[in-house]
Amino acid sequence: MLFTAAGLAQRVMARGRRATPSSTAVAAAVLGVSAGLLAGSAGAFRRHRTTVDPLGVERAGHLVVDGPNRLTRNPMYVGLGGALLAHAIARRSLAAVIPVLGFYLLMDRHQIPAEEAALEERFGQAYRDYRRTVPRWLF
Repeated sequence: MLFTAAGLAQRVMARGRRATPSSTAVAAAVLGVSAGLLAGSAGAFRRHRTTVDPLGVERAGHLVVDGPNRLTRNPMYVGLGGALLAHAIARRSLAAVIPVLGFYLLMDRHQIPAEEAALEERFGQAYRDYRRTVPRWLF
């Protein structure tokens, strides 16, 4: 829902801004990496037969630490934010970056802490070890 709201805000904020061939090329590269993170992480979750539902973390049957989850603890959120960033780049709109920042800030301050608490409760020391060695984002 937050992703959709951010995308709609971008449409309003970038109104009248048009993509160019060069902005489209750069946006396509960003979108490709973002889609790779999303698909790779979803595939890893599927292989481990565990939920990708951020509201159902307590149903997680496996702590996924492979695939894109070796680079960031939140590759799906990085991928969604990257898709928003790609849209801002394509439209050549600095204002359209504001919803991207809002998306990351709200995820970082509200959604992710709740997920992390549930994962720590569910997986204990294994999750604490993972959290210690893999960054929340990409750095």
